[in-house]
Amino acid sequence: MKNTLVLENINISLTSIRSHLLRTILTILIIAIGIMALVGILTATDSIKYSLTKNFAMMGSNTFTIRNRSMNIHIGGGDQQEKRYEPINYNQAVEFKSRFDFPATTAIFYRATGIATLKFGTNKTNPNVGVMGIDENYLATSGDEVEFGRNFSTNEIYYASSSAILGASLVKDLFKNKENPIGQIISIGPGKFKVIGVLKSKGSSMGFSGDRACFIPISNVRMNFPRPNMSFNINVMAKRPELVDAAVGEATAALRNIRKVPVGIDDTFEITKSDNIAKMFIENIKIVTWSATVIGFITLLGAAIGLMNIMLVSVTERTREIGIRKAIGATKRVIRNQFLVESIVIGQLGGILGIILGILVGNVMSLIIGSAFIVPWLWILLGVFLCFGVALVSGIIPARKAANLDPIESLRFE
Repeated sequence: MKNTLVLENINISLTSIRSHLLRTILTILIIAIGIMALVGILTATDSIKYSLTKNFAMMGSNTFTIRNRSMNIHIGGGDQQEKRYEPINYNQAVEFKSRFDFPATTAIFYRATGIATLKFGTNKTNPNVGVMGIDENYLATSGDEVEFGRNFSTNEIYYASSSAILGASLVKDLFKNKENPIGQIISIGPGKFKVIGVLKSKGSSMGFSGDRACFIPISNVRMNFPRPNMSFNINVMAKRPELVDAAVGEATAALRNIRKVPVGIDDTFEITKSDNIAKMFIENIKIVTWSATVIGFITLLGAAIGLMNIMLVSVTERTREIGIRKAIGATKRVIRNQFLVESIVIGQLGGILGIILGILVGNVMSLIIGSAFIVPWLWILLGVFLCFGVALVSGIIPARKAANLDPIESLRFE
């Protein structure tokens, strides 16, 4: 009997919705926009978190980087200032690498430029190629792997060999006739370099592609891309993740000694763990999550007011119908439930539309940054419950008004 009554109420609700289609569609769209804002932006945020965690994890949780400046990653108008210290010169970096007596792999690298143009024959890249000077250990500490060819040898680093290792995208841009890139001579700016290796593709992240990197020996960078006060960076990869903290301590002591930092004076360099960078990004995009939540709730508040108005108008328009139902035996509870069900049906239709749109909008961001397709089950459940709550709150006053109508007065209503 109960199931029959519920089904009858749903059927009456759908009939009423069809009879007032335009205003019902508008209310459904308002609810859908609110849910879309919540689910869409939160899905996009999850995609960014997934991409950051995945890409920085490729460097390994046992890796940290030493540089002469801090990495201040923040969103908004904060007053944080980037800390900068005296450059870590090449001799200091080399001395650190030779003196660092710890079960770890140490690499020196330097970003020469981010606007290089590479040429092979008549083919050339856009002027947005990052050229990095590295040593023989860098690939092991950065998570990069050589797919074809080989890594730099110690001699090539020492003698500033004119050799290069290319990212996968650069190979496609330069060797369009499917030539074997290994052994080919390419131009990087004014210099000529022999290709000795091609990196495995890592895909794109956050709109940037790691496959557009070009590596040359760090000693060659010092000759061909000289700058005043060049500051070199150092990667350290401990043999095991549990040794990282000890490695950081050893590295701090060693570099303080090399840079002659007096006791009691703060470090004149920054040490950043690879997984901490992802955490810094994730921490700073919380403001986006909160903004999305506020926008979504404001929109849902507007939707709740709109839905309540529709239901109140519906009660007024159907006063005579309510009187007839009461005259033939419908109780207050039945009338109240009928209008509540109608409100909940409208709310859930808006919720379903909003969830679908939110997943699509959120995963557009996933597509842009090269992340995986995300189905945010938690936010889907939140959307369903929010729509139910909005419909319940919006429907309770009209439903009570309908249930409390006097049947005699309702039958006389014109």
